[in-house]
Amino acid sequence: MGNIFSVSFSTEDISGHCCDCAASQANYICKLEENQVTLRTELQKLRELRNDVSRKVDVAKRQQMKRLDQVQGWLSRVEAMETEVIQLIGDGAETTGEKRLCGSCCPKHYISSYKLGKKVVRKIQHVVTLMADGRFEEVADSVPPAPVEALPSGPTVGLESAFNEIWRCIGEENVGIISLYGLGSVGKTTLLIQINNHFLTTSHNFDVVIWAVVSRTLNVDEIQNEVWEKRFVILLDDMWEQMDLLELGIPPPDQQNKSKLILTTRSQDLCCQMGAHKKIQVKSLVWKDSWDLFQKYVGEDTLNSDPEISELAEMVAKECCGLPLALITIGRAMASKATPQDWKHAIRVLQTSASKFPEAVTISKERLIYHWICEGFLDEFDDMIEVKNQGLSIINTLLHACLLDETSNTCSVKLHDVVRDMALWITGEMGEMKDKFLVQTSAGLTQAPEFVKWRMAERISLMANRIEKLTGSPTYPNLSTLLLDLNSDLNMISTGFFQFMPNLRVLSLSDTKIDVLPSDIFNLVSLQYLDLSGTEIKKLPVEMRNLVKLKSLKLFCTFKLCSIPGGLISSLSMLQMVNIYRCGFYESDGNESLVEELGSLKYLTNLRTTIATAGKYSNFSSKVESFHGLGTVYILRCWVLINLTWLTFAPNLKFLTVEECGEMEEVIGIGAEEIGNMSPFGKLKRLKLFYLPELKSVCWNPLPFIYLERLLWAAVQS
Repeated sequence: MGNIFSVSFSTEDISGHCCDCAASQANYICKLEENQVTLRTELQKLRELRNDVSRKVDVAKRQQMKRLDQVQGWLSRVEAMETEVIQLIGDGAETTGEKRLCGSCCPKHYISSYKLGKKVVRKIQHVVTLMADGRFEEVADSVPPAPVEALPSGPTVGLESAFNEIWRCIGEENVGIISLYGLGSVGKTTLLIQINNHFLTTSHNFDVVIWAVVSRTLNVDEIQNEVWEKRFVILLDDMWEQMDLLELGIPPPDQQNKSKLILTTRSQDLCCQMGAHKKIQVKSLVWKDSWDLFQKYVGEDTLNSDPEISELAEMVAKECCGLPLALITIGRAMASKATPQDWKHAIRVLQTSASKFPEAVTISKERLIYHWICEGFLDEFDDMIEVKNQGLSIINTLLHACLLDETSNTCSVKLHDVVRDMALWITGEMGEMKDKFLVQTSAGLTQAPEFVKWRMAERISLMANRIEKLTGSPTYPNLSTLLLDLNSDLNMISTGFFQFMPNLRVLSLSDTKIDVLPSDIFNLVSLQYLDLSGTEIKKLPVEMRNLVKLKSLKLFCTFKLCSIPGGLISSLSMLQMVNIYRCGFYESDGNESLVEELGSLKYLTNLRTTIATAGKYSNFSSKVESFHGLGTVYILRCWVLINLTWLTFAPNLKFLTVEECGEMEEVIGIGAEEIGNMSPFGKLKRLKLFYLPELKSVCWNPLPFIYLERLLWAAVQS
């Protein structure tokens, strides 16, 4: 009959299929809460697996390995899945709440529960699949080292701990800039070379490793090209001043670019200026490592050449104070010394060396600065305040470079023992400086060395010995500095001793028993610094008038000094600093002329005095020309001093200290307007008034202390 076909259905098949669908849909709803619990459980398992994988990745990173891309992708998918599941669990909580409010038969609830249940079941399947994908056999692989230029390096001793700390910091993401600081020659460059060469043999994630010495010409363009859009390591050796990385076109290392900058410097301050995230001090070697290093460079043959040498070698090594460069330099120098006499000589040189000051003796900053001024090191400014500031800046630079040591007194410093020893080893034993320095401090000398052999000396220090007398007429045509301080037995300098020292600029005789200066001191036509503090000098020779270049005269605590010849001080017209504190004449009358002479010194900036009768300045203050250059005044124990009205002639005074003046009633007395500056203390920065029981006022007229920074007083009447 054409195009007739038949179709037959089994009612059992139809009913069975319908029942399965209905059952599945019903399970989405009926088992919703059970499936939600299952989803939470599977999510927690996924989190635990994610933490395990992340921990393996961190371990691999510390081993300078690179995370696999598939691991990174899986971790990203886990993060997304965690967000989706948390959202779904939140939706489930809302549906459950509606069910309790509306009842389970609500059609609206039935539909939403069905949809949610279906999503939960599917999400469980996705979580289980994601966990299966996260069963990694390896999470990272080794990365070929970036091109690194190998640097020559010798054997090292005692730097392992510092090396390990640096390498550990390189692996820390939050550390971008690492600074190594410490005394010169302590091993900073050696450590940096070790770090550079270690990149040659170790897997890491950096694209390029660059070495540069900052103190030489730095090729900035080359560095810029090397680091552009790369993950880099820059090793900067011997940095002395701050560098702006952005100005140089170098991106500062941070957690985003994951690059590193490692620098070496002597200055701890510079570490902070460069923004170092980690500052590591490279310290001197402990004794065992010092001795091992020293033996390595001296060699067994030399050490075993004589039974005495081994013990003597230990003494020499200890003088190097754990500085690798000192140990290596002196070790090499002694490698050819096969007799005990050679080693004893080396010990004697090292133990008696001390720049120009004895070991462990504190050095006044002010004294250092005036030495530098008088030796011509600081002469760039007409303003003495600027000169002193330059001197203080140099001292601070030396302190921060670990070449000077701090002391408990902020006004003093000490020279680092090894710096002093190495300086004297170099200047005394080798090169162009040989024979130009004679330093024998605290050496127990009772007689001066044979002067003939030091004819070419430029600087001589015989401080802290027991020399009794200086005789003869030594010829020192080049001598500029002679330090004889702390020779407590020195009581005589013969006439003629200074006859042939035409270039002597600094002469210090403090704390000796000298009571008379030879008249031929007038030959010292170049002398600029003379220190007679603590001596038994009774009078100053009138011949001192010829010392027309003298800038600093110190007579501190010269208790036996009865008087100063009239006209002597005023003839020394270049004087900048005068210290006549506690001189023997301070309680005697007739000091008015001395004050007049002091007032005539137009370059005077620093005056320390104990003039007892200066309270009657109103009688002669009109004769005083000016204290225009005076910047510092320190007055102590002027028993009958009534006032300091003469300071009206010091318009540039910045620092004033007055102590233990029992009769002082005013600092500036009534009538000052008739004789001097109407606005005294206009530039005063610091005023200290101690133990002035009769003091009634600073000035009869209120003063505008425009620049005053600090005022200290104690035991004053009001």
